Amino acid sequence: MRSELVVSPATRRRFVAPSWRLLLLTAGPGLVAMLADTDAGSVVTAAQSGAQWGYRLLALQFIMIPFMFLAQELALRLGLLTGRGATELVAEHFGRAASLVLAGAIIISCTGALVTELSGLAGAAGVYGVPVPATVAVAVIGLIVMVITGSYRSVERVALFFGLFELGFVVVAWRSHPNPQQMLAHFSAVPLRNHEFLYLIAANLGTSLMPWTLAYQQSACVDKGLGHKHLLAARVETAVGVMVCQIITAAILIAAAAKLGGRPLVDIGDIASAFTQTLGVGLGRLIFVAALSGSALVAAIVLSLATAWTIGEALGLHHSLEHSLGQAPWFYGGFSVLLIAGGVLVASGIDLVRLSIAAGVVNALLLPIMLFFLYRLARLILPAAVRLRGWAAVATAVAFIFISALGLVTGLSGIAS
Repeated sequence: MRSELVVSPATRRRFVAPSWRLLLLTAGPGLVAMLADTDAGSVVTAAQSGAQWGYRLLALQFIMIPFMFLAQELALRLGLLTGRGATELVAEHFGRAASLVLAGAIIISCTGALVTELSGLAGAAGVYGVPVPATVAVAVIGLIVMVITGSYRSVERVALFFGLFELGFVVVAWRSHPNPQQMLAHFSAVPLRNHEFLYLIAANLGTSLMPWTLAYQQSACVDKGLGHKHLLAARVETAVGVMVCQIITAAILIAAAAKLGGRPLVDIGDIASAFTQTLGVGLGRLIFVAALSGSALVAAIVLSLATAWTIGEALGLHHSLEHSLGQAPWFYGGFSVLLIAGGVLVASGIDLVRLSIAAGVVNALLLPIMLFFLYRLARLILPAAVRLRGWAAVATAVAFIFISALGLVTGLSGIAS
């Protein structure tokens, strides 16, 4: 079924340069999504890339910026101009079966990533000797209480606050004094026939452009009540968020290459050692724990909400943080069940390094499903003024096909080896 939204002349006039006030009112979904993108899995994957392969995967972090912006911008455009999440739109325009395929891809992506976030929190607390079960229990209970008792705006503020600690990775990269000559040498010596290297390409791709960050940003725009007049401001916020995300990821890789280059990571403590070598034991541990915990907490919030929103949209149920527990039991129930299940799995003991990289590869393999539906919706249902068409549609299709093929080829090649 094909339907089209109509934008009135009065609304069309709102697509002008946003004011600072409008930027501040709009800010939130894009920044939170991108801070969550630099999650515990991304930290471990980037650190493993630097530790095992030096600076050879550094350029990829910056190459991903335009692809990430293209996808996130389509997600926010659909959310702002339709007032619906991705799964809900797919159900409406392509049928229930298609929506369940998309929902399944998002939920699988979320589940694997959530376990890495809780594992990351446990690993960070373990630096100070805190037992894993205690850390996981506090994290799960705290997140459930925060979401059940708060509105979307309060949850967003908490996520932004914890996300600021991720800037600690940039400090460590700066203080690690990377070798420019070695960096240039590594750029020209990329082992594209090595299956382990290809596997890490897929993992880096899947921890940069993720189905759940796309689903979250679209639904968060809806839950925050943003609309047509916020479009350009949301684009600016998303562009800034994408660049901040990749700068932080690149910083992690640089610090690991400078301090841990030549040997693969064994556990989370290896990443902490890069901080202590650079900043000293006391300050290094403190900043590492704050940065990793901040990234994991933001991502855990985003993942849980993205999953709950997806379940609600797929089943046609209330899925807003502005509804009470009684009004939206499926939303809060799904959120809580996912967190508790992830907590139980982490408490049983799991290899965070291998899990994080595997979760990134799974994201890369699932990404084509999300990108396909975003592209089709943007081509079919958006109003003419902002519909994806012409050369923009061709360029976006080429970009999505390229990044999907890259993820599939490198991921499957690495798995098959």
